[in-house]
Amino acid sequence: MSVPEATTILPCEPAPGAPVFAEPWHAEVLAIAYALTRAGLFTAAEWADALGAEIRRTAAAGDPDSDAGYYGAALAALERLAGQGSPETGASLEARVEAWRRAYINTPHGQPVTLAAGAGSADNCRHARDHDDHHHS
Repeated sequence: MSVPEATTILPCEPAPGAPVFAEPWHAEVLAIAYALTRAGLFTAAEWADALGAEIRRTAAAGDPDSDAGYYGAALAALERLAGQGSPETGASLEARVEAWRRAYINTPHGQPVTLAAGAGSADNCRHARDHDDHHHS
């Protein structure tokens, strides 16, 4: 995807000299959506409809109109379309998201998060109760 092509799908035009995307995952979610559209998993119209529905959902929930909200909506739309287009991908995606959630909760602060850390239950983990106040790097 070229830079001019990429800027046509952004929530707003970046400032001159500013990076096109604020976070790497912002670029990745749009690149994956573009690739899956090109591969025929869903159409550009289905992508536009799903993204629009997610943006309307976040707006109705009172979420602020921001880059983070836009790319969060894009990720949610992509996950939904991937699950609809390929039920086995959708099921495995849900399981993988849960495995990473458990790994995150079970990883001590300052340590790298690995899927192996999610093998145990997060339900009885003291670390899980205190996890909302910090983020792993």
